[in-house]
Amino acid sequence: MSFTIIEQATPRLHRSELAVPGSNPGMFEKAAKSAADIVFLDCEDAVAPDDKEQARKNIIQGLNEIDWGNKTMMVRINGLDTHYMYRDVVDIVEACPRLDMILIPKAGTAADVYAVDMMVTQIEVAKKRTKRIGFEVLIETALGMANVEAIAQSSKRLEAMSFGVADYAASTRARTTVIGGVNKDSVVLSDKDENGERQTFWTDPWHAAQTRMMVACRAYGLRPIDGPFGDFGDPDGYIAAANRAAVLGYEGKWAIHPSQIELANKVYTPSDAEVTKARRILDAMAQAAKEGRGAVSLDGRLIDIASIRMAEALIKKADAISAAR
Repeated sequence: MSFTIIEQATPRLHRSELAVPGSNPGMFEKAAKSAADIVFLDCEDAVAPDDKEQARKNIIQGLNEIDWGNKTMMVRINGLDTHYMYRDVVDIVEACPRLDMILIPKAGTAADVYAVDMMVTQIEVAKKRTKRIGFEVLIETALGMANVEAIAQSSKRLEAMSFGVADYAASTRARTTVIGGVNKDSVVLSDKDENGERQTFWTDPWHAAQTRMMVACRAYGLRPIDGPFGDFGDPDGYIAAANRAAVLGYEGKWAIHPSQIELANKVYTPSDAEVTKARRILDAMAQAAKEGRGAVSLDGRLIDIASIRMAEALIKKADAISAAR
């Protein structure tokens, strides 16, 4: 390990992140009763300009009057390039002690996060808030991805990053048909076989961007979260996208429709077999230590320190899920 020790972000269960428009308060109660780990009430993209002020009022009322249980409650503020943002921060943070996190959209530089941090810090001091607000940032522009490592180190409040595929595709001029989906033209061809035939394999056009953001998150102690999948009538496509991100090391995924919550929770919940194996790894390690053995093996395979850390992380997540239930 490096001599540089990175502090890990505040731990939270973050398998599913449900987006709820602030302009539609009729959805708040349903969101509160859902199985989503995190709910964010939206001031930004899901709200038309003429509805921004009312959405902010709806969010304040909803946070203060609805029983959200043990959910992490987050608000997505408007972008720093709009005149709506400062009122989102001031009005909501000042009025809502239930607020846990702020979601900062289209973060392009570390200074963007610093600006919100400064405002929130002053409000917390002035209002004597006892709960410290955490941040999640959306990496959804070419500028944000170019500066993702600096953004990951921008604030002690920062806990997570989400990959915003739709705006990222627009920013990079990528060709996309479904938000978060693949493209039929993103393929590789095998070499010709003895009959001159070639096989076609689809590729994931978001793999490189997702990997870069994931590495920045894991290097600096943050949770990498996959963003939206637009076709909520395609559960198989959603699960495939969630699994691709999970394989890379992502911790959860957005749900833009209630039907996607359980899908995300299932993908990002360790299976019973995974938990059992992780506990066996730790038991084997403990037994070897008791016997004074330096080498540890299980099922004919050597267990190294990386295996132990992965087992510990998996069990910690499984325990958090059990506690939430």
